[in-house]
Amino acid sequence: MQVLVVGGTGTLGRQIAKRAIDAGHQVRCVVRAPRKAAFLQEWGCELTQGDLLDVESLEYALDGVDAVIDAATGRPDDPNSVYKTDWDGKLNLYRACDRLGVKRVIFLSLLAAENFRNVPLMDIKYCTENLLKESSLDYTILQGAAFMQGVIGQFAIPVLDSQPVWISGNPSSIAYMNTQDMAKFAVAALTRSETLRESFPVVGPKAWRPEELVKLCEGITDKTAKVLRVSPFLISVAKQLVSFFQPTLNVAERLSFAEVTGGGGCLDAPMEETYKAFNLDPTETTGLESYIREYYDMILKRLREMEADLDKDAKKKLPF
Repeated sequence: MQVLVVGGTGTLGRQIAKRAIDAGHQVRCVVRAPRKAAFLQEWGCELTQGDLLDVESLEYALDGVDAVIDAATGRPDDPNSVYKTDWDGKLNLYRACDRLGVKRVIFLSLLAAENFRNVPLMDIKYCTENLLKESSLDYTILQGAAFMQGVIGQFAIPVLDSQPVWISGNPSSIAYMNTQDMAKFAVAALTRSETLRESFPVVGPKAWRPEELVKLCEGITDKTAKVLRVSPFLISVAKQLVSFFQPTLNVAERLSFAEVTGGGGCLDAPMEETYKAFNLDPTETTGLESYIREYYDMILKRLREMEADLDKDAKKKLPF
């Protein structure tokens, strides 16, 4: 198939593009800055410059396309509201698909978006799901929770580097998934008729609480973590303060997401029907413990190699 990947330079989008190429599809990625996406071209992707807010560029990117995998979301450094970059962009994309007869669409959404309508990103995901359901498009909606790659920056590196681990006062349990595994579902949907006009939860094998992740990292590294808890009230105050200023509106919207990760709930769902519909083997899905162990094995091996190349005085300056 000729597949257009939207959001191909992102953490998830690049994995989807690579997986689709490996599966034998012809992959095109619409990107804002082709120079920064040269790695996609090296993998075999066709690049086209465009923006979700530029309808003409979207129509150009959709020419000759059989299916769209939409993994795009607003970037942290984007000064605009996510309602501008995400919602307006989704309207442009799916209306263009409808006009040009590109019926097959896979949309990467978020689990339990309907429960957090007061959180801008979740509200947009919920509204986009409804937009697709009310359309004539042959959609598949994948509802993820969070990615294992984020656990590295939030837990694994701070524990290894003896830096504070910040935890919300009432953290949620989250079934993290490897982006490579999420990409398997997105690409498998292209050829699975069982997934047409359906929504599926796509989450990892187990929901983890932050305290469990800290203990896991401590056990592997033999280090004691410095855990600092942040009051949900302080996050709320910070959100209200930055929301007064237009340049920091995006920051306020992202702080709102703390209500999802720090709401004390559980971001998890049964996966039996999902694996069946996509014809994928659950035993091949990455577990978070093995993912973190593999990361530590890699980084500690690299640190040992670095230490071997340093003299004694330089070794004293190493943070580990």
